[in-house]
Amino acid sequence: MVNETTVEDFLLLGFSNNPNLQMLLFFVFLILYILTMLGNLLIIVTVKGDSSLHSPMYYFLSNMSFVDLCYPSITTPNMLVNFVTNRKNISYNGCMSQIFLFHFFSCVEVFILTVMAFDRYVAICNPLRYTTIMNRKVCNLLVFACWVGGAVHSTAQIILMTTLPFCGPNQIDHFFCDIPPLLTLACTDTFVIGALIISNSGLISVVCFLILIISYTLILLAVRRRSAEGKRKALSTCGAHLTVVTTFFGPCVFIYLRPATTLPLDKLVSVFYAVITPLLNPMIYTLRNAEVKVAMKKLVSRRISTGHKTAH
Repeated sequence: MVNETTVEDFLLLGFSNNPNLQMLLFFVFLILYILTMLGNLLIIVTVKGDSSLHSPMYYFLSNMSFVDLCYPSITTPNMLVNFVTNRKNISYNGCMSQIFLFHFFSCVEVFILTVMAFDRYVAICNPLRYTTIMNRKVCNLLVFACWVGGAVHSTAQIILMTTLPFCGPNQIDHFFCDIPPLLTLACTDTFVIGALIISNSGLISVVCFLILIISYTLILLAVRRRSAEGKRKALSTCGAHLTVVTTFFGPCVFIYLRPATTLPLDKLVSVFYAVITPLLNPMIYTLRNAEVKVAMKKLVSRRISTGHKTAH
């Protein structure tokens, strides 16, 4: 397919043209973005600074928090600028870059969530072999595979998108560049490209979801034979992870595992997984995890003590 794109930039329609509503949304999303950055940074610093958290589970959690720093930073800053400026354009190259990076980090997050489920399966179902199976080398290889897998996925997506010609109109009914609304603007039949993109995203989602289901089914079967305290601890950790998985996979399935059509709910669902979920992740893991809360209190106490000593 020859790319005959004549569109040099796209117009992001966003949420509303009402200036008052746009200003309100600007402050709401700015606060959410700042809280997301602070929450995920706090988890990374806590895991790195507390030796009791130097385990595979928290290693994967800190990697996920890093992804959650990058993931909303692809879309939110540009959205904030669009709220306070009249020009809401994004260049063709900028649009394609946004698609690549957004799908890269989102796919890495999917893989890390899957790896975390496998880690919990090994820890609960094979506790005596856990340190042997999940050694440092294996953990590093798993994280490396997550990042490589994300790069392969997003490269395949962007190659398919850049083969499409765009010759007008250039108005994207969304607050960032994403594949479904862009497919509707291509001035050619997008059935084959759309099917390839959906099968790419669908295969990853289905395989990862099956691994998650299998892992947690085996975990639930294993904890039935545990003591009440063992059940509580295992289910608490797994419950936090399942909550994150549900809030992330649900909206992604709604957006990407259907034909390229624009629905009224799309923007709201996209806000949830692109803006809200990266904020919820640190809250879920800190509120439901006693070890992380204790480590954070120790970190804050050390900082306060250091501040007092410096002052004196």
